[in-house]
Amino acid sequence: MHEETRGPQRDSKSAASDQSEGQMKESKGRVKESWGALTGNERLRAEGRSDQMAGAGRRKKGQWKQRLKTWIDRL
Repeated sequence: MHEETRGPQRDSKSAASDQSEGQMKESKGRVKESWGALTGNERLRAEGRSDQMAGAGRRKKGQWKQRLKTWIDRL
C-alpha cells in the first residue's frame, strides 16, 4: 500500500550537501561577477552577486541543519 504525500514537497537534502552546493554557487557567483566586471557586463555582474547571495543562504541553511542535528542528538 502506498501512502499519499500531501502538501508541499520537503527538501530532504543533507546538511553537508546544502553546504557544498552553497559553496559551489557562491564560487560560481564570484566568477560571474568577476567576468562581468572584466567585460563591463553589468547584467552578468548582477547575476554573480545574486548567485553569491543565494549560495550563502544555502550554505547557512546547511550549517543550521547541522547545528540542529547536533543539538537533537545530544538530547
